[in-house]
Amino acid sequence: MRTIVVTGGATGIGRATAERFRADGDDVVITGRRADVLEKAAADLGARGVVCDATDPAQVERLLDELPERVDVLVNNAGGNTDFGRPASDLADLAQLKANWLANLETNLISAVLTTTALAPRLTTAVVHLGSIAGSRGPGSYGASKAGLAMWNADVAAELGPRGVTSNVVAPGFTAETEFFQGRLTAERRQTLLQATLTKREGQVEDIANTIHFLASPAARHITAQVLHVNGGALLTR
Repeated sequence: MRTIVVTGGATGIGRATAERFRADGDDVVITGRRADVLEKAAADLGARGVVCDATDPAQVERLLDELPERVDVLVNNAGGNTDFGRPASDLADLAQLKANWLANLETNLISAVLTTTALAPRLTTAVVHLGSIAGSRGPGSYGASKAGLAMWNADVAAELGPRGVTSNVVAPGFTAETEFFQGRLTAERRQTLLQATLTKREGQVEDIANTIHFLASPAARHITAQVLHVNGGALLTR
């Protein structure tokens, strides 16, 4: 039985990922900021929930006390586009612009840096970071934060590789059944995103969870420092 840590594991892709590992009988620890949501998800999944804001160094340090000395897989799923919940900014308000950019960088990049660094000595198998199609073609601070995550992933792979630990990014495109759009997705925008795919269907959280599960499996032991796009062909790569 392996120990799996999934940050932001109470909802959406994180929850589906935790459920996929639990199906193998793995010991799964999910983290999140909302204690009530986390407690319910942990009970439903048969996982263990630990309240932790991955952007807070003190909380990440306390998380270590809740984990065993061996952690097989870390899934850095916590994140999101913080622009949806913050005041708009423009070049006339540089202070707000700076705050908005730092919010996305902390949520999507620094959270993964802190958690991975803290758990690195305990890791045995794999780290998987949740990226985004926005990291390749998305605008603004959210796209930049996911692009930064993809570049930093290469450093993690180089550091952990000699120990047999892989590090990869899974970059979803439009995926249904998540909180990403926070109720702001219009029918027109949904249709645009759907038509951009070659499969002409919405991504499902299970699509992403299964890819993450594969990267943590023995079948993926020679895959590292990569970004795997799961978007139904909305973004073509070579």
